[in-house]
Amino acid sequence: MRTVTLGVSSLDDTKARLAAAFRGKPHGDPRISFVSHELLWRVLAPNRWAILQAMAGAGPIALREVARRVGRDVKGVHSDVHALLKAGLIDRVASGGFEFPFDAVHVDYTLKAAA
Repeated sequence: MRTVTLGVSSLDDTKARLAAAFRGKPHGDPRISFVSHELLWRVLAPNRWAILQAMAGAGPIALREVARRVGRDVKGVHSDVHALLKAGLIDRVASGGFEFPFDAVHVDYTLKAAA
């Protein structure tokens, strides 16, 4: 099973992971990081979670098929799919469709007390 980890990390932490990867250090599952928990949850709104769930492990899918699978209109799904594209969560494929190249999502998130 191919799993992506979504989480919150600082730019410095992300740069350190990137530098380690360039040095050949194994880094485990693919990871997509957000700079804040607010951004993470804004990008991963409930309708977008539903899209990821519908696309997980399915291979390339046309936009209309994504809309059909989540039971929404194409225009609304179009906006959400493009937000997920911009965030790097899904890919556009040569056939014109879209792909979420993972079978599962792991969210790595720690809630800390306010300062």
